[in-house]
Amino acid sequence: MPRRAGLTRQRGFGLATAATHLILVVACLTILLPVLWTARTSFANRRIAYDPGTLLFAPTLENYAKIFGKDAFLKYFWNSLWIGVASALFSLAVGSLAAYSIARFRTGGRAFSLSVLGTQMLPPVALVIPFYLLAQRFQLLDRGWALALVYLSFNLPFVVWILIGFFQGIPRELEEAALVDGSGRLGAFWRIIVPLSLPGMLAAGVFAFVLSWNEFLFALVLTGRTSKTLPVALAGLMSSQGDQIGAICAAAIAMITPIVALTWVIQRFLVRGLTFGAVK
Repeated sequence: MPRRAGLTRQRGFGLATAATHLILVVACLTILLPVLWTARTSFANRRIAYDPGTLLFAPTLENYAKIFGKDAFLKYFWNSLWIGVASALFSLAVGSLAAYSIARFRTGGRAFSLSVLGTQMLPPVALVIPFYLLAQRFQLLDRGWALALVYLSFNLPFVVWILIGFFQGIPRELEEAALVDGSGRLGAFWRIIVPLSLPGMLAAGVFAFVLSWNEFLFALVLTGRTSKTLPVALAGLMSSQGDQIGAICAAAIAMITPIVALTWVIQRFLVRGLTFGAVK
């Protein structure tokens, strides 16, 4: 009897494990199949791109040659890249100091720390017209750095909110030891807090970059030919004369690839930073 009961438990455990893996496989395929199909269409010619029944074909790079050659997507790629990086760096520089002040000195109290995130409750469409009027008044339309500043106003609350938790998790004794050794408050922040909270700062920076990279509405309203970003350029491939499916898929893959590569690289640093600990 005990042996039969053990076999029954093992069989039940095996069925539960198989069911769990099946659910995970289905979930992964649900997420990956659209991306894989987009990649497939990006390498198809115009005829095959509109024929979903054709799975095997000779791949071509004509869609990538079109968007990066004729449509100058390389310029729009660069605009999205430097605007996203600038916005993320500005958000980290300002947000880390604000989060440190809130975490260590309770600046503004608990109500202020909650109100920081509450600023994001306004829908972006409610702010488009005020930002457009300001940009028009000060002649900032079609300026990439002006768009980076607009993104800073959206990214900063999220960065502050994320970093508050990381700073609160660092023991105060480490800073006090640095202060006793003669370091100032800013020096203790730079030498102690920043290295220990590097995984959190990297995560916040990636989050801010991704928000800026994917943003469409403000980029559409505030940019022109000079500072147009990738999402706006991609939307331009859809017209009343028909959608260029192959070129759209190629542009979508071009937008996805840097985010995937960045996430993979940052993930390695995040794991390494989390395993270092406070004392080396």
